[in-house]
Amino acid sequence: MRTEQLVRTFVEFYEERGHRRITGSTLLPPPGDPVLFTTSGMHPLTPYLEGRPHPLGRRLVNVQRCLRTTDLDEVGDATHLTVFEMLGTWSLGDYEGPASLEWGYGLLTEGLGVDPGLLHATVFAGDGRTIGPDTASLELWQGLGVPVEPTVEDNWWSNGPVGPCGPDSEIFLWSGDGPPRSTPTRDDRWVEVWNHVTMTHRRLGDGTLVPLPQRNVDTGLGLERLASLLQGKPSVFEGDLFDPWRRLVPALWDLDEPSLRLVCDHLRSAVVILGDGVRPANTGRGYVLRRLVRRVLTVLRRDDPSRGVGDLPEELVRHTLDHFRQDTREMRPGYVLGVLREEEDRFGRLLERGRQVLARARFQGPLTEEDFHYLHDTHGLPRELITSLREG
Repeated sequence: MRTEQLVRTFVEFYEERGHRRITGSTLLPPPGDPVLFTTSGMHPLTPYLEGRPHPLGRRLVNVQRCLRTTDLDEVGDATHLTVFEMLGTWSLGDYEGPASLEWGYGLLTEGLGVDPGLLHATVFAGDGRTIGPDTASLELWQGLGVPVEPTVEDNWWSNGPVGPCGPDSEIFLWSGDGPPRSTPTRDDRWVEVWNHVTMTHRRLGDGTLVPLPQRNVDTGLGLERLASLLQGKPSVFEGDLFDPWRRLVPALWDLDEPSLRLVCDHLRSAVVILGDGVRPANTGRGYVLRRLVRRVLTVLRRDDPSRGVGDLPEELVRHTLDHFRQDTREMRPGYVLGVLREEEDRFGRLLERGRQVLARARFQGPLTEEDFHYLHDTHGLPRELITSLREG
């Protein structure tokens, strides 16, 4: 099943069950939100999860693009991307968790054709103090015949140290050869594809849990991750969304597989960030964009200093802007490539300055934290670039 068909099947399934589709927002969170980028489908809906009535009602569904830098060092494995899309559903004080899980099971097995024997679930076992076990979800899975494993830390969801939280039930899909023989906590060939959170409490600044005025259900399903599994691919980088990248990038640059994945992910992410109006800068969102481009350039130039992002085919930029619905009169492939080339030139000047500074006698031995701070504050050299230059 191709990704676009998966999205249509998902949205139509929930629309048939009374959910209204909301337009997924950009990567930029609402004004006043302290985070740099939207990290999950529920992020823009936080006020409604806390009790404000939503104009479209109490049952919602959407497709939300997200960006996470917390997993940056894991990008290149089989499941992690910097920019990805999340399919989400919400019950704002309407139905409870077991109803959500039953629908999720029905969509996976009947709507998407997943073999029930390849599914496993986890549920909250209780913390032994104030919150009891999620027996309703446990009994739901047992009634459907799906193996279920109770855990504690793995099945309590929160969006940070304060705010809405509650028990969750995660659905895993088997990705290994042969029949599964263990549980998700014991075998990483179980891939988490869908998290169903029953938001029951708010955590206060002192750690106290207080009940929310309404019980909500928030679910999130990683689109690229599920699509690659349904397509029988061993990683998200081999699903259909990356077909043009895997066709054109290896012909342009000779890279090993981990480097190829990082380059494709970071360049694709940079295009999406630019498409949402962010520009390179030394702080905030602009620095995230700049850091992604510089990580790509560091990999590309490791073996060949002549390589550059300015060689990126326009077809890949257009494919990405089209998929994320960002191809507008103001945002064209030529403009995006122009910004990337400017960043490449700026990085080249920074490299040359960095080499000259690090050649000084005071920086020939081991560097102290004071040295790193000085090099960053005085010469604009980030730690990872300093390390790369010294290794090079």
